[in-house]
Amino acid sequence: MILAGSAAGVAAAFNTPLAGIVFAIEEMSRAFESRTSGLVLTAVILAGLASLAMVGNYSYFGHSTATLSGALDWLAVPLCGVAGGLLGAAFSALVVNGSRWLKAASMRRSLAWALTWAFACGMIVALCGLFSHGMTYGTGYQAAKSAIEGHQLALSFTPLKFIANTASTLSGIPGGLFSPSLSVGAGMGGLIAALLGAHAAGAIVLLGMTAYFAGVVQAPITAFVIIEEMSGARAMVIPLMIAAVIGYGVSRLFQRESIYHALARNFLAELPEAH
Repeated sequence: MILAGSAAGVAAAFNTPLAGIVFAIEEMSRAFESRTSGLVLTAVILAGLASLAMVGNYSYFGHSTATLSGALDWLAVPLCGVAGGLLGAAFSALVVNGSRWLKAASMRRSLAWALTWAFACGMIVALCGLFSHGMTYGTGYQAAKSAIEGHQLALSFTPLKFIANTASTLSGIPGGLFSPSLSVGAGMGGLIAALLGAHAAGAIVLLGMTAYFAGVVQAPITAFVIIEEMSGARAMVIPLMIAAVIGYGVSRLFQRESIYHALARNFLAELPEAH
């Protein structure tokens, strides 16, 4: 049921049924068992039908025709892969180790300390929003969509959104990983495109989103499938695959366990049954 719910949630939230199935296989189970395949597929089909009935058939980020056109554009593939892997591993390490420390600290300290910590995290998120003129608030969907369409984001967007996502997650009331990670990756891809002076800025933004997402969740197949489904960038399938694999490989060098599994292990360690 957890597998089916995970797949259905991803499929319905972004209108990405293939990504929902792949996410269930790759991240939640790491193996596709015949006894669960029917349940997962049924849940994804029903979630997809519900999404179609409510909002119609749509592409989350529209339909991108971006493609890599020259050697300089292709140079961005490994650059995005390495940068996304490093940044994704850094985010995972901060969240996993930070949450472990926070849980231990909250058991030894008073309620006032916990409220002070939550207030500090909220202030960090608010200040990031003020410095970015509101661009880092929420999931960052508008910023990511604008970057895909070829509009240059502010140089400060990526670090500010990264800090805001980390503070939000460590506050104890996380704002999600999927959409915020995609916006950070979009900003990173835009920075790399600007540094290279590349022509296909929108395509490089997609590479950044894929690499960073693969670095955070360490699910490379899910990463390139979900970006391809969200953007409709059929011509970018191979570059997205390469960026996802590089991002995943670099992230694994520094963070051996995926963020979902590490957070689950932290949670389970505190349950009475675990002892």
